[in-house]
Amino acid sequence: MSIWSFDGLLKYKGICHFVSGRMGGASHPPFHSLNLGFHVGDNQQTVIKNRRRLACALGIPLSCFTFAKQIHKGGVKIITEKLRGAGSVEQGKTIDGADALVSNVPNICLVVLIADCVPVLFYDPVKNVAGVAHAGWRGTLRQIVKNTIGVFQEGFGSLSRDIIVGIGPSIGPCCYEVGQEVIAQVEEAFPSKEIYIDRVTKEGKGFFDLWEANKAQLIGAGIPERNIEVAKICTHCSHDSFFSHRFQKGRTGRFGAGIMIQGG
Repeated sequence: MSIWSFDGLLKYKGICHFVSGRMGGASHPPFHSLNLGFHVGDNQQTVIKNRRRLACALGIPLSCFTFAKQIHKGGVKIITEKLRGAGSVEQGKTIDGADALVSNVPNICLVVLIADCVPVLFYDPVKNVAGVAHAGWRGTLRQIVKNTIGVFQEGFGSLSRDIIVGIGPSIGPCCYEVGQEVIAQVEEAFPSKEIYIDRVTKEGKGFFDLWEANKAQLIGAGIPERNIEVAKICTHCSHDSFFSHRFQKGRTGRFGAGIMIQGG
């Protein structure tokens, strides 16, 4: 099992964070092998077994893992003590209607599931608040990372300058070709599509840079650029290490990205 982390977040001993890969689990093709998603068609008991393996590798009880029911919008949910473990062993109990989770409660591991979309981890070491977001193209255009920063500020009194951010593995600008419909919405959402859409063809297709679009939103929300770490790992190129929805034409598993404030 391979587990990735961010140098910027590793400096803080008060948190545990991770990005999981696709290897080291029990699932069979096309979900092989460390699939963490109930909703993709894999056997539920096998998914639980995979989640337990990851939890064991991290040294975090699975009962602490809290999952969102991601809907590709801009919703952010504050996770309280009573929501600890939501969705950990049952899909029907995931946090509904949220693509980002934020908490200041120790021993709640906030998790999003990924297979090309952008996982984003947040930590404010001053207020001791953690968060995680799932940013696909729709969530990016709906400013999910900016909304998450807003919850840090309004809900917990965080200052943008204190927040540390990691942008994890996802489909990169090398591989993320989109059509005219997406490009038109990028034009509406951002001042200049040329910054985020490259190699436009005569047919009107182009390549969308989700990494840069989310980074720009973070900087626009006041996060210093030095506080932002971008993995720059393309899941489509690295489909042997990470699940890629596009590479496997929609029939694939999900890896996870999570963060937790350490408790006593």
